[in-house]
Amino acid sequence: MLIEPPFSRLFKGTYSLDRYPLALGYLSAAVAEGTQWDVSAYNADFSSQGEPLSYSYLTGPGFENYRKALADPSAPVWGEVRRAIAEYGPAAVGISAKSQTFASACRVARLAKEVNRRSLVIVGGPHPSMVGSEALKCPDIDVAAVGEGERTIVELLRAIETSGDLEAVPGIAFRRGERAALTPLRPFIEDLDSLPFPHAYAPRVLRDYDRYPVTAFKYVFATRGCPFRCTFCGSHKIWSRRVRFRSPGNVAAEVQGLQGRGLRFVHFDDDTFGVSRQYIGELCEALSSRCPGLKWSCELHVKLVEEGTISLMKSAGCYSVQLGIESGSNEILREIRKNCTIEEALSAAAIIKKAGLELSVFFMVGFPQETEQTLKDTLRAMERISCDTVIYSIFTPYPGTEAFDLCRQNGLIGDDFDVSLYNHHSPANCFCIRLAPERFREMVSRAERMADRRNKWNRLRRLLSWRTLGRVRELGIRRGLRKGIRTFLGR
Repeated sequence: MLIEPPFSRLFKGTYSLDRYPLALGYLSAAVAEGTQWDVSAYNADFSSQGEPLSYSYLTGPGFENYRKALADPSAPVWGEVRRAIAEYGPAAVGISAKSQTFASACRVARLAKEVNRRSLVIVGGPHPSMVGSEALKCPDIDVAAVGEGERTIVELLRAIETSGDLEAVPGIAFRRGERAALTPLRPFIEDLDSLPFPHAYAPRVLRDYDRYPVTAFKYVFATRGCPFRCTFCGSHKIWSRRVRFRSPGNVAAEVQGLQGRGLRFVHFDDDTFGVSRQYIGELCEALSSRCPGLKWSCELHVKLVEEGTISLMKSAGCYSVQLGIESGSNEILREIRKNCTIEEALSAAAIIKKAGLELSVFFMVGFPQETEQTLKDTLRAMERISCDTVIYSIFTPYPGTEAFDLCRQNGLIGDDFDVSLYNHHSPANCFCIRLAPERFREMVSRAERMADRRNKWNRLRRLLSWRTLGRVRELGIRRGLRKGIRTFLGR
């Protein structure tokens, strides 16, 4: 059984991650095609009775709810996870864990062992790829998979079948008596076209498949790897900095299959879509010729934005772009090696909006080098930039990244660092060398309120056309409308 641990549902019981995680899709397809094992994929962060995620940036009860649910073994979500494991009765349990979900993954591991002490518990994903054998400090985890998992999971299951030595399986850390053994790193998969499509086996393996909305299956990877060197990101520990490309024809074939299931939109989940203008052009050509009527979105690097590329993407069905800008300060952008300036980012945003595409922008505050002035620069950029959505977060140091090491060197992180306490929505986050926590919280609260108001206003603007507003004026209720808008925006 392959499990995505609950996370959003710990913040609020009615939240639901309405997507089929690509990790579960790729791994379950690899098991189905490469072994004789029965396999079930279980997204424990999904609830068929739930509501879509809707985080507010303003500090509220959500994080405290998360902490309480994480610590309470009697919380309803853990009872559901236990029942799911018990019903399937797996001999092996694989759990996909990011740093922010690792504490939840450890709780799932404990439940798996309570159901069947002899089951082999494997954890994979970004967090174990970053920390390696440290993941085995959780006593209920038997094996940690490092890096890409499709080949690893198949070889692990074959080793279990034959009672073979796990030492022969590259890319894992495992318990050998009282110590942790680490095998050599596994080479990266060169031919990504050789992997089965992650959604191909979903009807057969995904628990509660019939209860998912069709949009849960809209996520696609076209590439693996990111050539950029952002200090806060650990992507290279999983995929490497050398980009590997699926052939455009292979991507188009997967998208055709998704269209056949009723999907009209897909989102490319790559760390940086396309990476090169040449590949973007080839992929756009394949999508245009083989996937008529498709609409799609992606995350693009500022350096790849120019009018010709955006025009080509739009003609191939792109309707929405995300840009990772992070800071409004060129000083911070240099420190975190973002490989762009705020002037270039503002220009890229203007090109995207001029082309008529929707635009979401990522901003992050609280980097170790942050000062009052750099925070003001970021707030000013958030106000100035032409976009539809501001995706705001607080810097979180993930173990294994350069930024984490910098925080440790400056005494911001101790040996007792608890990954469950810190995530991009955590009010506990403050890792600034030059700013006290009280002043930091005071300043970032302004950014949180501004982002919240701006996003609410943009949603309202999309709902109410100017023609509708004109009709409202004719009816003489502008004052009531203004009052309603102020209430909606929280002013």
